[in-house]
Amino acid sequence: MFTEHFFDAAQRALAAIDPNAVEAMAEALAKVRDREGRLFLIGVGGSAGHASHATNDFRKICGFEAYCPTDNVSELTARINDEGWEGSFSAWLEGSRLRAADGLLIFSVGGGSVSPPVSANIVRAIQLAKAAAPRSPASSAAAAAIRPRPLTPVWSFPPSTPN
Repeated sequence: MFTEHFFDAAQRALAAIDPNAVEAMAEALAKVRDREGRLFLIGVGGSAGHASHATNDFRKICGFEAYCPTDNVSELTARINDEGWEGSFSAWLEGSRLRAADGLLIFSVGGGSVSPPVSANIVRAIQLAKAAAPRSPASSAAAAAIRPRPLTPVWSFPPSTPN
């Protein structure tokens, strides 16, 4: 039966998540808010919708100053036109004057890579964030990736979900 299979898969996925990694991410996000940093949320495809919705929740419920580049289609498409897809998010973050106090939260199902170019715009945004705050682990990217997790070496605390 579909429902039993779905519930079983959901229970296995939850059981595979490391609660310490989730707690570490929550603590790091709280540090961003406490030091009055801004939170930037990024995703592509369906993950862009999740990033947008999460931006609302972080602002309304958690008291963050939070932004999502895909919420401004005019600016995003202008940046894609001028900087190309791969540089669209990093150019947007540069325009937002990303600083060490800020945080970057990535939503991604497949992660990403520069070569071959799979969500390369996400990888470049993470690289920019790490360059902006090389000694600030709370400003490093955190992500929710399902497979194949190619971004794992880039972020500080990966609370990945299983396949």
